[in-house]
Amino acid sequence: MTPSARLSAAIEVMADIEASRRPAADALKAWGLAHRFAGSGDRAAIAGLVYDALRRKASAAWMMGEDTARAILFGALRLGRGLDADAITGLADGGRFAPAPLTAGERERLTSVSFEDAPPWVQGDYPEWLDESFARVFGDERAVEGAALASRAPLDLRVNSLKAQREDIIAELTDLDIDTARWSPDGLRISMVGQCRNPAVHAEPAYIKGRIEIQDEGSQLAALLAGAKPGEMVIDLCAGAGGKTLALAAAMGNSGQIFATDLDKRRLGPIHERIERAGVRNVQVRIPRGGDDPLADMAGQADLVVVDAPCTGTGTWRRNPDAKWRIRPGALEQRRKEQADILDRAVALAKPGGRVAYITCSVLAEENGDQVRACIERHPEISLVAPAETTEVLGERAFMFRHAVMMLEEGLQMTPRRTGTDGFFFAMLRRAG
Repeated sequence: MTPSARLSAAIEVMADIEASRRPAADALKAWGLAHRFAGSGDRAAIAGLVYDALRRKASAAWMMGEDTARAILFGALRLGRGLDADAITGLADGGRFAPAPLTAGERERLTSVSFEDAPPWVQGDYPEWLDESFARVFGDERAVEGAALASRAPLDLRVNSLKAQREDIIAELTDLDIDTARWSPDGLRISMVGQCRNPAVHAEPAYIKGRIEIQDEGSQLAALLAGAKPGEMVIDLCAGAGGKTLALAAAMGNSGQIFATDLDKRRLGPIHERIERAGVRNVQVRIPRGGDDPLADMAGQADLVVVDAPCTGTGTWRRNPDAKWRIRPGALEQRRKEQADILDRAVALAKPGGRVAYITCSVLAEENGDQVRACIERHPEISLVAPAETTEVLGERAFMFRHAVMMLEEGLQMTPRRTGTDGFFFAMLRRAG
């Protein structure tokens, strides 16, 4: 397919997403099934165009003066890829399989529109209804924080310290543009600048043998900040596919015991194979069955309860740019109720003197600081561990991390702009001894 034909296809997929409100991955898959002549390179290029447009949807629509799929793709080419009006004209020339030629009005907007008077939600490319929530957290910096959340994410790896050292993995993956992570002692980062698709890390022997895992550095840090120690009894209450479970096991040196569970047993599906591949021996998976509580026998026993709470995922918009346009206020309210229920459950599982690590991949105060304060109000036996204290596990990196991260009263807020990670929130609570 020619570049012009790929652009036409991206406009078609974008129109489908807007009309059906289905996830971008589903729309792209449907397009591929209906156009089997398109090769893997074509499909990757079209997906890249679509995701770039979704990242810049609000600002692209503002620039073009309308929110059609065509307008958003053209605006995204200008804003996200730096193409000027002449280059876009070359793609949209009205030829076979190419978009119709630019109108005089489209060309004018591509060359002259200013964002000086654009509202913060346009400059930051996030939904207008979330502007008040963003203002609560970021104030006058909400536009630049939102813009960072609209950028493309790097690919982060965690070296499994149970099987390998970071230096050995760097030497092994010489074919990748790889560097050490800024904060995580076990983290590696692969830059995705200029690449249409992620490298095939799953095919690397280091991955197959469990020496590395794909995990955002923010997620690695959240597991590290939890401070799991060898010999402790730890409960991973929202374990899902097990990313943080494996990181906790490595931090504990395979000593002690981790009980991993999740309210949705379907999310636990991949965890068993991942545990085996990583060489983890101190994890017991407890699957909920019927209405029974798989942790009913563990009340008041855990040294540490990790709550990687279900949330809106606003902190992961770099990786899921279509999700921010599908989120609705009702979903936020539902997540807040679930978070409160899970926190109450976690408090009951912690022993006297035990800790509860509360984690979200959200940047919204409603899901973060508000939840922490409300939990303390409901449970007088619980107190907040000073956020600065939780960073001490980072050793020599702690000082610089405290200056980079948002130090909130209730916890730590990571963001792409400040820490170069996804937008993770972390808070530590302690039950009175």
